[in-house]
Amino acid sequence: MIKPYKTSVALIFSAIFHLIALVLIGLSIQQFISGLAKADWDLVTLIVKSINTLIIALAMYELGIGVGKEYTAGEEGEDIFQNIRRSITRFVGTVCIALVLEALIMIIKYSQLDLAGNLYYPVAILIACSCLLLALGGFLSLTRDSVRKRPSDASA
Repeated sequence: MIKPYKTSVALIFSAIFHLIALVLIGLSIQQFISGLAKADWDLVTLIVKSINTLIIALAMYELGIGVGKEYTAGEEGEDIFQNIRRSITRFVGTVCIALVLEALIMIIKYSQLDLAGNLYYPVAILIACSCLLLALGGFLSLTRDSVRKRPSDASA
């Protein structure tokens, strides 16, 4: 009774994340085209904003894949620790790329507008991103033995 419910809710969440990813892809394309239609467009800023939106879409896609695989996969067929490590690594990596691009956009914008006093915000984003990467490294280091020593290996 609980297994079909868990699977169906996971598939609904996975579909929602995939739908959000598709909407973000469309939004990025629309944002790029409408930016080109403006009279005073800056190609570098336009491309970086579009890439930033696409990376967020990729993060939503990865989240949808991770949720779908995590909750609908067979319990005995796959190594759950390896799947979790792989999913978390891809998701956190994608989020870090989006954060760094956002900080880059802010730095470019603030330097063009001579707002050097506002550079604290992108620096804070970069520090948060580096803390996130350090936490990911710690997680991967701490879970390395869990992947090597699976319960099926202990009986052998």
